[in-house]
Amino acid sequence: MQTILITGCSSGFGLEIAKYFLEREWNVVATMRTPQDGVLPHSDRLRTLALDVTDPESVRRAIEAAGPLDAVVNNAGIGAAAPFEVTPMETIRQVFETNTFGTMAVTHAVLPQFRERKAGVVVNVTSSVTLKSLPLVSAYTASKAAVNAFTASMALELAQFGVRAHLVLPGRSPETPFAQNGRTRMQGLDNEAYAELVQSFMGSLTAPGPVTHATDVAEAVWRAVTDPSSPLRIPAGADAVEWARAA
Repeated sequence: MQTILITGCSSGFGLEIAKYFLEREWNVVATMRTPQDGVLPHSDRLRTLALDVTDPESVRRAIEAAGPLDAVVNNAGIGAAAPFEVTPMETIRQVFETNTFGTMAVTHAVLPQFRERKAGVVVNVTSSVTLKSLPLVSAYTASKAAVNAFTASMALELAQFGVRAHLVLPGRSPETPFAQNGRTRMQGLDNEAYAELVQSFMGSLTAPGPVTHATDVAEAVWRAVTDPSSPLRIPAGADAVEWARAA
């Protein structure tokens, strides 16, 4: 029976990915900064571990405790929205610490066992905003675009060992608390100089149109993990697919 470790499982995409793999008879190591009872359905194939991707010691402990792994999904991430001019550098660094360096830290910790076994899959969940530029999310987009470039290069390094790396790029999802969780990093949305742009942008978030469902992301991750012929980049969700075609 195969085992997958997933980061950021307390809600949203990570929670859905964990459920999806449990339903398909995988062993799942679901990680989150603060483990909570009852978030995931009880299963003998489920383990929940504490993991803060920004803390090197937390990463080391979690990977060590997880034991042998067949796949890792770097899903943990945070959002930020504001005009770049008024986005504090502290916020920008926080976004990169989680989205970019956190992804790299977990990947760095797991690669030795994959290389030695000549098997394993790394799936990094980024965003479709890297396919189509949007205003007010420059720091967030940059943090995810960096992961895209990192993953593409790493995939070339790992191919010789039979280890695969893939990107899953979700679109806009009204089903997750992602935006709500990022409200503390949205300072500056009330800046008068950008008021018209902010109003237009916020309206676009709730406008009718194709969106991404959490199951779309889980299905894309499943494809990346289980299908060796999967492409490097897999858009997840109807809107993400549209953007990928137009990119």
